Amino acid sequence: MISVPPGVRIWLAARPVDMRKGFDGLAAIVQQHLGQDPFSGQIFAFRGKRGDLLKLLLWDGQGFLLVAKRLEKGRFVWPSPATERVRLTPAELAMLLEGIDWRALRRTDEPRPSLTG
Repeated sequence: MISVPPGVRIWLAARPVDMRKGFDGLAAIVQQHLGQDPFSGQIFAFRGKRGDLLKLLLWDGQGFLLVAKRLEKGRFVWPSPATERVRLTPAELAMLLEGIDWRALRRTDEPRPSLTG
């Protein structure tokens, strides 16, 4: 489980990426294709064509941190490549990393109780 500090934004690069890319290649994608600053402290997530490998890129103030996860079964759920980028909440990132379809889960708002006690 990755703990995301408050205020940190999480972005998915919707288009598939060559997963052979490392720090510099992914940072270039963040700048050129997502229009974001890779040194901003935000988290950027990338997935390849096969869908079983995910990489997260993060600048921690001293250097880049690159985290990779490969699913043994199944694929990471990803948005349509028609969108350039998608913003996630920390809870959605946690579900994504577990291989759960983060798009299908919706918060259920219970009706407010009318009486107390």
